[in-house]
Amino acid sequence: MALHGKLLQQHLVLLLLIIGVQLVLAVLTQPNNPSCNRTCGSFNIPYPFGTGEGCYLDPSFLIICDHSFQPPKPFLGVGDIDVLNISLDDGELRVSNLVVRNCYYPQYDNQTSLRRLSALLNLSSFRISPMKNGIFSVGCNFFANIRNSQQGPENDHKFMAGCISFCDTDNGANLANGSCSGLGCCHSAIPKQATNYILSTKRIYTDGAAHPAGQSCGFSFIGETEAYNFSTLDFTNLSNRETVPLVLDWAIGNKTCKDAQKNMRSYLCSATYSNCVESSNSLGYLCKCSTGYQGNPYLPDGHDDSCQDIDECKESPNPCNATATCTNTNGSYKCTTRGKLSQSMSIIIALGVSLISLLILVVGSSWVYSVRQRKKQIKLKQKFFQQNGGLILRQQLLSHKESVEPAKIFSAEELEKASKNYDKSRVFGHGGFGTVYKGVLPDAKVVAIKKSNVVDESQIEQFINEVLVLTKTNHKNVVKLIGCCLETEVPLLVYEFITNGTLYDHIHDKNLSSSLSWEKRLKIASETAGALAYIHFETSMSIIHRDVKTTNILLDDKHTAKVSDFGASRLVPLDHTQLTTVVLGTLGYLDPEYFHTSQLTEKSDVYSFGVVMAELLTGEKAVSMFRPESERNLAMYFETAMKEDRLLQIIDDRILNEGNFEEIMEVANIAKNCLKVRGEDRPSMKQVTNELEGLRLSEKHLLKNVDSDTQQTKHLPNAPTHSFGIDVDIGSSSINTTVADDSMRNQVVKPIDNDAR
Repeated sequence: MALHGKLLQQHLVLLLLIIGVQLVLAVLTQPNNPSCNRTCGSFNIPYPFGTGEGCYLDPSFLIICDHSFQPPKPFLGVGDIDVLNISLDDGELRVSNLVVRNCYYPQYDNQTSLRRLSALLNLSSFRISPMKNGIFSVGCNFFANIRNSQQGPENDHKFMAGCISFCDTDNGANLANGSCSGLGCCHSAIPKQATNYILSTKRIYTDGAAHPAGQSCGFSFIGETEAYNFSTLDFTNLSNRETVPLVLDWAIGNKTCKDAQKNMRSYLCSATYSNCVESSNSLGYLCKCSTGYQGNPYLPDGHDDSCQDIDECKESPNPCNATATCTNTNGSYKCTTRGKLSQSMSIIIALGVSLISLLILVVGSSWVYSVRQRKKQIKLKQKFFQQNGGLILRQQLLSHKESVEPAKIFSAEELEKASKNYDKSRVFGHGGFGTVYKGVLPDAKVVAIKKSNVVDESQIEQFINEVLVLTKTNHKNVVKLIGCCLETEVPLLVYEFITNGTLYDHIHDKNLSSSLSWEKRLKIASETAGALAYIHFETSMSIIHRDVKTTNILLDDKHTAKVSDFGASRLVPLDHTQLTTVVLGTLGYLDPEYFHTSQLTEKSDVYSFGVVMAELLTGEKAVSMFRPESERNLAMYFETAMKEDRLLQIIDDRILNEGNFEEIMEVANIAKNCLKVRGEDRPSMKQVTNELEGLRLSEKHLLKNVDSDTQQTKHLPNAPTHSFGIDVDIGSSSINTTVADDSMRNQVVKPIDNDAR
């Protein structure tokens, strides 16, 4: 009983804390502002919607009341959308949507009208209700469709849904009112979570088919299904109709109830009698008043319009029978039989005993439940640990006794604490294979925690081998793997934390790129090449990175390159030179030979590295929709420029002004060789590393001689560089190089062959 009493005391303290937090939130909440106008003419505007500053949740819930109409009309603030109704109970917003018309008579505009919904709706708060709406087409031989309106070649002309309305040759004699099954009118469902779509209507053919009542137009719309009933008169009436009703689903934010409750300052269902329910058509949540209460569940306690008790005794008919008296209670009511009031004391005693028994039962059940939940969590962690290969990894780590520090197996609690339970403020990177969090271990060591999106159970053994190989990887230009956690459904990887961002940021951010000199760019290229050569040739099993790009090359405070993100990497057995895999990678960096054959080799990394070098030289992105179509792919643009002797026109002005034309042209020649279409024509990463290191050594030797002799020739565009006998012909983009130091002859890059591919 002492334990039960202690638990009861803890429950009471927790209840008082919750009430205190709710009182504070009630004071701070903006909807209490008495100046908020909740009407537009006769239209009621409930919170979270509102018309004035501080009266709505966020700009997507802004309602603009246009007083130029009589009576005034409400419009959605994110677009010129007429609001017809707001439902708090269902989380629905009824608005007006345009009717799309296509006419082929000369007196009409002979063109397809388009309606872009994404330009009018806040995608984080509104979705077209798939249960309440549909696609309609009215007319003879017309095709209505919606297609994706997202930008990008992969989405152009991509039809998502639609229908075709036909007419027979009997002048529409078989058309039936109320039927929208394809004759004169067709209807189709829309995809779930529809937002970014363009609606259009097209006439299919013009073979002289009859059109009832002289009909010459086709009409299409996305609208409320129950609000439209087909009539043959619509061929004429719809030509004068501009809008139809459309039902939108709305929700609060983009979090589930569980995640939203973690931040009580922004959580809207905080009132005592307000409950959170998940949105059915999108991310986000809705608030509902508890049973026996009515009002606005989004308003805090103390507000006149928040969830208030319903007086059931005032309802008609009375919930109690004629021989009983109805008494309203908080959230319910009770019926007392007349003439038995003398038994009230016995009833009170019975209720008291029942409440005490119930309290003991609840406290005891809570304790038993918490114990079972802890045991369940322990068993679940053990299941994940075994499922993710924890036993195999532990055995392998014990059997390997290398000098390199072994990988540490972290517990789930350690990484949750290190990342503050994976707080959003700790996110500092997103990739195609997961999210990266900044974590601080108990010894104050800062680490990067990578949480993958998915894991393939069939690849667990390969995942374990990869962890072992990366743990034994000891290269200054490869991000070091510290350990992993296998107690979660998706394994977590822990890496060393690199402080200075990505190479992508330093190339394409104007504030950072100004400090990225040619010397630093050459150093980064050389170090990255060395890291790739290391994982290709010097680890116990060759590793193909498969996603080499500037966002996966990190820089520390000294601009030292660190190759990262091995989430797409593959281990190559010693007796294999290639692997057949599902094609993965990033557009713009993806090896075209690998893309077409699915045969992955280390030469695929060589191609991707060639694109990285082209970025370093030009300062341009690997793929850009803002460049002309022929120049969108940097690799093709770069090769074309070299072939046409136009390379100096696309080199980044920041490095071109430094005057290192010889080195720039030689590095460009290396990049060109890396970008060969056939993998067997590309150099290995060892060869690339040797050539880049040779250039760096030549640069240091050259600078040393210039400093000792004269500063006059340094960075002069047309000055011959006598230390190595280098002559540059800028007009033809060719280089003749003679090296005085025999020890450096094998490091000199071959002259550029403008006719070579």
